[in-house]
Amino acid sequence: METLTMSRKERARLTIVTGVTDGKLTQVQAAELMGVSYRQGKRIWKRYQADGDAGLVHRLRGKPSARRKPAALREQAMALYGQERHADFGPTLMAEQLAKAKLVVDHETLRRWRMAAGQHAVRRRKQAHRQWRERKPSFGAMVQLDGSHHDWFEGRGPKCVLMVMVDDATNRMRARFFEEETTRASYDVLEGWVRKHGLPASLYVDRDSIYRCEGDPSIAQQLAGTQPRTQFGRAMEQLGVDLILANSPQAKGRVERMNGTLQDRLVKEMRLAGISDMESANRFLEEKYLRAFHRQFGREAASAVNVHREVPRNPNEVLSWEEERVVQGDWTVACEGKRYQLDRQHEAMSLVRRKVIVRRLRNGGVQLVHRGKQLKWRSLPEGTMRKEQAVKKEPERRPSAKQSVPAADHPWRRRGVGAGRGFWNGIRARGEMVRAAARLGARDSGRPTLRSGLPASRTPSRGRRRTNNKGDILS
Repeated sequence: METLTMSRKERARLTIVTGVTDGKLTQVQAAELMGVSYRQGKRIWKRYQADGDAGLVHRLRGKPSARRKPAALREQAMALYGQERHADFGPTLMAEQLAKAKLVVDHETLRRWRMAAGQHAVRRRKQAHRQWRERKPSFGAMVQLDGSHHDWFEGRGPKCVLMVMVDDATNRMRARFFEEETTRASYDVLEGWVRKHGLPASLYVDRDSIYRCEGDPSIAQQLAGTQPRTQFGRAMEQLGVDLILANSPQAKGRVERMNGTLQDRLVKEMRLAGISDMESANRFLEEKYLRAFHRQFGREAASAVNVHREVPRNPNEVLSWEEERVVQGDWTVACEGKRYQLDRQHEAMSLVRRKVIVRRLRNGGVQLVHRGKQLKWRSLPEGTMRKEQAVKKEPERRPSAKQSVPAADHPWRRRGVGAGRGFWNGIRARGEMVRAAARLGARDSGRPTLRSGLPASRTPSRGRRRTNNKGDILS
């Protein structure tokens, strides 16, 4: 046997026995260097003298192990991989399936069998360096939430999304199928967690539009120093749950890895159980799968303290949709195309022109709230419009006809009433003021003439009359 086929230990022994051959070492020294007893050293030396270098190679090399699995078990396990429903099972999951059938095979043994058959290849992915984060010490200190989009029923049923919540300290999980990843789906899965365990201290989510508002803050929000919130963010603030937005999928790796595990294991479990609809899948999760999953993958928290807080009295009212609206002059509130008439019993609150909150519950109910107090109201029929204040219309102006200029011998002109500024300017320029006044019938009033040259009017002035101390009118 060639030296290159030897192991490192055997090559080291070859160097030692060569020293014994050359007389540089005694057999006692050689046994001490090889780490064996003197008797074992003599046996190694005799095999080397008889077979040369091949005598140092282990005698069991190339022979089947006494602990190897029976050939029938190997054929049975590989036959399962030949079935269509088990073709994509990984070695670990397949080992668990074989254990259910009372066939004990280690997952590494299955991996070697598949690699020898050319059915398994090692995948190596390049990954960027990231900083490791220690788990939270207590149950409820941080819960990660995410929606997993996948073909969960492998074409046997409708497309859906699995909403997954994972506790960072214990791997305790809650999962439920929904048609889409929406605010309502997040509310529902969170309510199930809260009613079972309580309110967590913080919630770790991604930057989906459900959890993060992309709009710019309003002027009022800028003055108050606040940012716009989504309905989910508003609910978390009211519940006192710290909402943490992850900057990358790897930041919330706990739930991301859980999604990958479920996409591999849960899909195959539902395939074996013949599940092809969301209702059956949710029932399978609650009654069977999650319990077994927690027994296998759950872990104890570093601290025995449970930091979940008590369930609020009205989680259904907080996990809702709220909008601010202004009460109109007719005591109605309009929201999303519907109108609500406030009851007369709230008249003392003077709600006109004040803001109220229109709250839509997940069960379809509607609440009107002002400063924490629920208001009584009745719904108005669809199509009812608020009465608009009547606007006075100005009368239409008829186009005026073009007025004709009176003739020079018109009576209106002969009396001097319609003489106009142009007439008197011409008279003044010709120095005919006195004669024109006489012609127009102006009579002397006994008063001084005016600066225009015309005699003063005989009619007393209509302005303020001058009186003496006794109240007599002065001339």
